[in-house]
Amino acid sequence: MLSRRNLLTGAALLGAAAVSRASLSAIPEAAYPAGPRTQVPPLPTTGRPFHPVVTLNGWSAPWTMNGEWKEFHLVAEPVERQIAPGMRAKLWGYNGQSPGPTIEGVEGDKVRIFVTNKLAEPTTVHWHGMILPNGMDGVGGLTQPYIPVGKTFVYEFELVKSGTFMYHPHADEMVQMAMGMMGLFIVHPRDPAEHRVDRDYAFLINAYDIAPGASTPSVATMTDFNLWSWNSRVFPGIDVPVAGQGERVRIRMGNLSMTSHPIHLHGHSFEVTCTDGGWVRESARWPEVTTDVPVGAMRAVEFVAENEGDWAFHCHKSHHTMGPMGHGTANMIGARQDHLEERMIKLVPDFMVMGNHGMGDMGEMEMPLPDNTLPMMTGSGPFGALAMGGMFTVFKVRKGLGPRDFTDPGWYTQPAGTTAREV
Repeated sequence: MLSRRNLLTGAALLGAAAVSRASLSAIPEAAYPAGPRTQVPPLPTTGRPFHPVVTLNGWSAPWTMNGEWKEFHLVAEPVERQIAPGMRAKLWGYNGQSPGPTIEGVEGDKVRIFVTNKLAEPTTVHWHGMILPNGMDGVGGLTQPYIPVGKTFVYEFELVKSGTFMYHPHADEMVQMAMGMMGLFIVHPRDPAEHRVDRDYAFLINAYDIAPGASTPSVATMTDFNLWSWNSRVFPGIDVPVAGQGERVRIRMGNLSMTSHPIHLHGHSFEVTCTDGGWVRESARWPEVTTDVPVGAMRAVEFVAENEGDWAFHCHKSHHTMGPMGHGTANMIGARQDHLEERMIKLVPDFMVMGNHGMGDMGEMEMPLPDNTLPMMTGSGPFGALAMGGMFTVFKVRKGLGPRDFTDPGWYTQPAGTTAREV
């Protein structure tokens, strides 16, 4: 039902839903300390050797060796996270970030993970997909007592199989996971040559419902999320993965949102080579360009980056490549709004009519936004507005890229005669 309240709320959202990337880029990254860039991982200097993953807009947790034990520390605490330039959110996470740092180990490692609770309520950590002793599984009230406020618990177990896993609470999880408490746990093969790739990327899929002008997610939302994110970042704040032409690439994706996500890569086909249950034997793989990542699952895909260019990489649910929008607004396509704007401006001063012919032009429009609010679509490419704003980034393939070069090479220059053109 379209009420006056819904109309005004939707109008305000849509009226504030488009702003050029140039406007956002005027806000310095330094103004938002919770907005890390992707860190190039150092090669391990202690413990068993492995080839580390690259966590988009994140990094891996450091460790120390204590005899035969590899020791990590996690601090569960309130954090601030830059969702994209122009907006930051008050979340919960680990070690100052959400998602928490990626934990990396090697098959056969004995790990000891200290977890300190600096939240205002008890918590636990569940090691999603890991095979471990029952008392280390992290389900509050079932396999362990909750970690009280201000206390530190220790988890100890051996990494018995390699693969792609996650960690998250099993304590008030509707709230704690909705607030951003999650992280990646990567276990590398004992033999570094096994399942070897040239580039190994990883990220978690999550989603938030943060009202315009607010900074704290609504933890009761079940379906109407307005920020669809990778590692708590949305386009254009998601860093670009890059590869040298001819390199073999792995991308690991975990889904701790409330819906499945068909993740699609342009310009290449890939195979699913790993899930949170383990590696997929070669005879069971098949080529795809889109793989669905179910709720509470992980998928790792592999391919050879054969085709040079800038290739879209995104969720194929169209609303998930958008930012905040008014879900209850009317469809105005084909409707005459000749006299609506004059009347609505008296109620909403910044209102302007839109949607008569679709919303494709909104990516180039500039409108005022409430403080700490992202537009519905933003970001610019070499040919104009990209009209994206959620689970979207660009996979960039270039000739001659160094094996540890992860910098953005800029926009691809297409060879003459290979660009679609007007006739």
